[in-house]
Amino acid sequence: MAKNIFLFSGQGSQYPGMGLELAKKYPSAQRIYDCAGDMLGINLKEICETASEAELAQTKISQPAIFTTSLVALNAMKEEGIPYDGVAGHSLGEYAAMVAAGMVSMEDGYRLIKHRAAAMQACAEQNPGSMCAVMGVDAKEIEDVCEKANGYVVPTNYNSPVQTVIAGEEKAVENAMAIFGEMGKKCVKLAVSAAFHSKLMQPAADEFLSKIGDISFKAPEKEFYSNVMGGLLTDYSDMPGYLAKHLTSSVRFVEELNAVSAAGYENFVELGPNKVLTGLVKKTLKGASAMNVENEKTLMKALEKLNG
Repeated sequence: MAKNIFLFSGQGSQYPGMGLELAKKYPSAQRIYDCAGDMLGINLKEICETASEAELAQTKISQPAIFTTSLVALNAMKEEGIPYDGVAGHSLGEYAAMVAAGMVSMEDGYRLIKHRAAAMQACAEQNPGSMCAVMGVDAKEIEDVCEKANGYVVPTNYNSPVQTVIAGEEKAVENAMAIFGEMGKKCVKLAVSAAFHSKLMQPAADEFLSKIGDISFKAPEKEFYSNVMGGLLTDYSDMPGYLAKHLTSSVRFVEELNAVSAAGYENFVELGPNKVLTGLVKKTLKGASAMNVENEKTLMKALEKLNG
């Protein structure tokens, strides 16, 4: 039987109405929204249904909303009896991946998300920065340009061989963008007000770590692939420390996908809003079987492929 890995979406993939179609199809998903309400004190189903794009984009809303939508998609796959041997997430997606792997309970997953989103929102307000996606430049060249730009800017998300995200101080990111512009390379400024996965998030990492000491972590029941390691995570002895480090460390997604492929995984199934990771898989692993599940149409298409 083909090996399946479930991938979980990151921040920025949110949109109004996400997850609601799958929740309607599988009433068992209601327990996820109920758990979110108990843990966070907000009605995420209503928020996903009625919030504007601007409201959904706020870190304190987008993180729990994306996490919830990913769990709703996971619930659909479980209802359909689709097996999986491994999990991976992009940044925020690692939290849904931890729940899917049995590392944390859904309740503790929401506790983690609540503290993470609050710490990151506060850090963004006190310590603003910016991020930018650079297209068609290899990673080494991007690192060189960041070193030349005045101020603090570093590569943070190695997303695919043709896309790397840089982050840092606003002015330094602009300086780097100017250099790439002179090179004739395309840059896209991201709609965020902080430099995620850089040292500018250290206050958030410290605050987050101080809040999650009482969370219970278990060894995963599925293989867990890590952004920080760029491969399989094998040491689970200090997960609070790992998750704090994750906030300031690069997302080594290209290495991670190559490690997953080398481990013999054949089907890459993205669970959650949009299909950003599906696109990154296709750009990184030529000919890979990659699909996303976010609504009834994509679910049916995925089931056809996986059961074919």
